Amino acid sequence: MSYNSFGHILRVSTFGESHGPAIGCLIDGCPPGLEITAEEIRDEVLRRATGKSRHTSQRREKEDVQILSGVFEDRTTGTPVALLIENTDARSKDYENIKRQFRPGHADYTYWKKYGFRDYRGGGRSSARETAVRVAAGAIARKWLRQTLAVDIQGWLAQLGPIRTDTVKNWECVDDNPFFCPDPGVVPELESYMDALRKSGDSVGARVNVVARNVPAGLGAPIYGKLDAELASAMMSINAAKGVEVGAGFDCVAQKGTEHRDEMTPDGFLSNHAGGILGGISSGQDIIVSTAFKPTSSLRIPCRGLDIDGNEVEIVTKGRHDPCVGIRATPIVEAMMALVLMDHVLLHRAQTGNEK
Repeated sequence: MSYNSFGHILRVSTFGESHGPAIGCLIDGCPPGLEITAEEIRDEVLRRATGKSRHTSQRREKEDVQILSGVFEDRTTGTPVALLIENTDARSKDYENIKRQFRPGHADYTYWKKYGFRDYRGGGRSSARETAVRVAAGAIARKWLRQTLAVDIQGWLAQLGPIRTDTVKNWECVDDNPFFCPDPGVVPELESYMDALRKSGDSVGARVNVVARNVPAGLGAPIYGKLDAELASAMMSINAAKGVEVGAGFDCVAQKGTEHRDEMTPDGFLSNHAGGILGGISSGQDIIVSTAFKPTSSLRIPCRGLDIDGNEVEIVTKGRHDPCVGIRATPIVEAMMALVLMDHVLLHRAQTGNEK
């Protein structure tokens, strides 16, 4: 299997499976001198962890992060940073009944068709468990961006099923509830909705927004290295992601040009429908990205499917699963935003010599 790496100067390669002994990543191109500890990285990883509320999978991993290389005396050395997280709470026996079956909505069928073999335990490499190490890598990128350029990255749950939480009413409460919801008044409604959904055995999708502030103008490249294209690619690489919008996104279809264009004055832009990116290059405005996540496909409600011999079978997925994967996606989209932006800062410096 190839394509386990992303980035240009800052390049991240991940490895491991959901029910293997460990997952990990190698971060190549990280500048030297950044103070970072395993505890700091683990704090970020724990934000996306399962088992923290009744609304997520009850798999409980310790999420202890081991720094194997690239850090000495709590500072990056400029050499590759290797991170490892052991899997401590996998229950492979939950998947014995589907090892010869393809779960609808999962990568089971497509992995089988591509490789002729698959790890059926929790989805193997296709499991969202892999995103824990993206968040670990993102912790390094977020701190570097914050210290180097004062870039601030923050995500939030913008919609869960039919319940919209687009408006940020209180940034302080985002990390104080299990949904990363920016409106404390909506949290009880989300709780009730998820309780009913969980009892029904069904699942639902969600949308997560992320904003990056204080991003300097000039990041990105005009044609094949567009910043918005690389952000969209990064977000779409996250498990269960099915749509990405930058700025106004699909709402621009109904807008008139006089509304959508972001007029400029000596005091700055008058709007930000472009989401902080023009012609693939950052404008200096806030970069705003929205990612849609599909409903979880692992359900205890029976459905029709096929086995590896092509026979139609009834499929019931057992085990511990998120009724809404988007609930835990906020730290992941934040991490992917940070990794792409840091990569493009380093690319910009390499191309122009500008320290921005």
